[in-house]
Amino acid sequence: MYTKTILTLAFTASSLLASSLMTDAKNAGLIPIPTDKQELLKLTDNPKNPITAEKIELGKKLYFDPRLSKSGFISCNSCHNLSEGGDDGIPAAIGHKWTANPHHLNSPTVYNSVFFSSQFWDGRDPHLEAQAQGPMQAAPEMAALPEHVEAVVASMPEYVAEFKGAYGKDVKITFEKVADTIATFERTLVTPSAFDDYLNGDENALTKAQKDGLKTFIDKGCATCHNGIALGGEMNAFNITGEYKYQNVGDFKGDANGMVKVPTLRNITQTAPYYHNGQIWDLKDAIIEMGRIQLGASINDKEAASIEEFLKALDGRKADVVLPQLPVSTSKTPKPDIN
Repeated sequence: MYTKTILTLAFTASSLLASSLMTDAKNAGLIPIPTDKQELLKLTDNPKNPITAEKIELGKKLYFDPRLSKSGFISCNSCHNLSEGGDDGIPAAIGHKWTANPHHLNSPTVYNSVFFSSQFWDGRDPHLEAQAQGPMQAAPEMAALPEHVEAVVASMPEYVAEFKGAYGKDVKITFEKVADTIATFERTLVTPSAFDDYLNGDENALTKAQKDGLKTFIDKGCATCHNGIALGGEMNAFNITGEYKYQNVGDFKGDANGMVKVPTLRNITQTAPYYHNGQIWDLKDAIIEMGRIQLGASINDKEAASIEEFLKALDGRKADVVLPQLPVSTSKTPKPDIN
């Protein structure tokens, strides 16, 4: 009887501690991806351009189609590879004519970007639809004029038919409509994880080490910036308590107020190198540096390892993305231009 009582008390204490941590996480502003499909749709849908199966499939084709670029070689997936972390795994994005980003900016992940309140490192637009327009036109990226993108899509009967199926027979294929359709596909790239399972009520979804790491994450103040459903995605001041040791790599200084978009921590183990200019490859080093320059906190190796263990719980479950078969080019399809 005595042993049974001790075991019961220990179990009760453990459950209370777990429930307390869950409460602390929610009080720190951490929000799970909802399990209910309708609740999730409220967060991901664009009322001005509602998500439909037809738009998703068409958007996926456009996302993978390199012919939208001037060279005919670069697609959205080139810099936001869905086969891994939704980025390109290199310090600075490489685009048209093998040009590195002139500001030495790292490609952010496209996974869960629907939850970001700010798009681009300088947060210049909140909408995925506007973000989708940027890389296609940027000279060091896809380097395509809107007229080129429209001509490519309109030159293929299969694309024309799919646009009519998605938007109605009177649809006009415009650059903006192409970007909107790509963004519709991107809105579905959501990756729920063990962390979400935990916050949604499954006490056993995280290991003890991950729970300890979550506590360290909260206690050290990491959730001050990395919060919300994306654990990032909003604008915040940078170099608050110290200067980033690689600040001189590239000329990026943030927006007009020195604010920088906080990167999401979802799938963070898959998106090295880290920081806006991709200069830190080791996640533990990135954690320690972040503590120094943003929190004024000395995070030791043990604490950094603990936080890293929690971050592993943010590796999400990705839906299978079947590589689409693209429409065949016609005599009217613009030819690749590598100049």
